[in-house]
Amino acid sequence: MPEEYTSRPAGRLPNSRFPLLIHRAGIPGGGADAVRERFRAHGWLNNWEYPGIYDYAHFHSTTHECLGVAVGRMELELFGAGGTRVELSAGDVVVMPAGVSHAMVGGSDDVLVVGGYPDGRDWDNMREDLIDDLAAREAAKRIMMLPIPARDPVTGGALQAWIDAPSSVDAGLNDFRDGLG
Repeated sequence: MPEEYTSRPAGRLPNSRFPLLIHRAGIPGGGADAVRERFRAHGWLNNWEYPGIYDYAHFHSTTHECLGVAVGRMELELFGAGGTRVELSAGDVVVMPAGVSHAMVGGSDDVLVVGGYPDGRDWDNMREDLIDDLAAREAAKRIMMLPIPARDPVTGGALQAWIDAPSSVDAGLNDFRDGLG
């Protein structure tokens, strides 16, 4: 079972109603070819390799994303400044919902990451510090229209945690306020 991390909107960062998933040792041993082949086998295409990811907080509004650590290790800060930090090692895979802020804040000198997008969708690069309120609203609209990917990039199965997610990041909040939760 993957680890699940939930988020909420923060400023101009939409984050997501879907949980971010981390498959620890999802691709045992890692390796760029093994990671890319697994992603491609499960329909996560438009692949790239890079020594980590961007070191500034950003999100994507046109697609979900998966990141597989092929070599080394990296630390990500998720959900915006002061958010959750996670350490990832070779073989670990992050399944990132569109809208979730992420930045690499540390890593080994040899880190290599392979990325991919469901059905090979094109990605954009949204930075909270470079967008205004209108751009943030437009990004949120694009995110809401995205389908849930057909398959998990690691297991090939349904993304059940996303299918079962509430229809809003605020779902159930009133139940708790009213003492019903």
